[in-house]
Amino acid sequence: MSEEKTPNPNVGDLLISEPFLQDENFSRSVVLLCEHNEDGSFGLVFNKPSILRINEILEDFDFLDLEVYVGGPVEQNTLHYVYWGNKELEGSIQIGENLWWGGDFEELVSRLKTGTFDLENIRFFLGYSGWAPGQLKDELTEDTWIICKEEVDRETFHLTPEELWRNLLKNMGGEFKVIANYPMDPRLN
Repeated sequence: MSEEKTPNPNVGDLLISEPFLQDENFSRSVVLLCEHNEDGSFGLVFNKPSILRINEILEDFDFLDLEVYVGGPVEQNTLHYVYWGNKELEGSIQIGENLWWGGDFEELVSRLKTGTFDLENIRFFLGYSGWAPGQLKDELTEDTWIICKEEVDRETFHLTPEELWRNLLKNMGGEFKVIANYPMDPRLN
C-alpha cells in the first residue's frame, strides 16, 4: 500500500489483523484503538480471552466470576476495562459513541458489589497493545491491519472471539467478505 493511500485510524476504530499475521499475540485479533496521537497508540485486543477470571486476579472482585481478556503483550500486570452504554464512571474516557475506557476504579467496585452496573456491558483486560510514534502507521502501510470504522456496540460485547473477527470483515463487504472466510492454515484447505 502506498504511503498516500495509508488510511489514518481514529480512537474508537477497530484494527483487524490480516488473516495470515504470524505474531501469536495478534493472530486473528481485533484491537480496539483507545488512544492514537503523535506520542504513539494504545489499544486492547477485544477477542482474546485469557485463562483467568476477574475473581482470581483481584480481591476486590472475589464476588465476581467474569472472563478477563488479554489486552495485549505489554504490561500484562495492568488491568484495563471498557464498557458500553451511558457514561457510568467518573473519569471515563469516551472512545466511541456510547463506548468508554476506564474510570474511577473504586466507584466501579462499589457499583459492581451493589449490582448497579450491567455486567453484560463491561470487559476487563490484562495488559495492552502499544505502538511507538509512527509504528502503527508503518504496520498499516505493510497491510498488517485493516481499519474497521464500525461502531462498537452492545452486540460486539456478545460475539464470541471467533465470531468477532469474521463478522466484522463480512460486514465490511467486498474483498473483506472474502478474507473473512480464509482458513487459519491455508495448507489445510
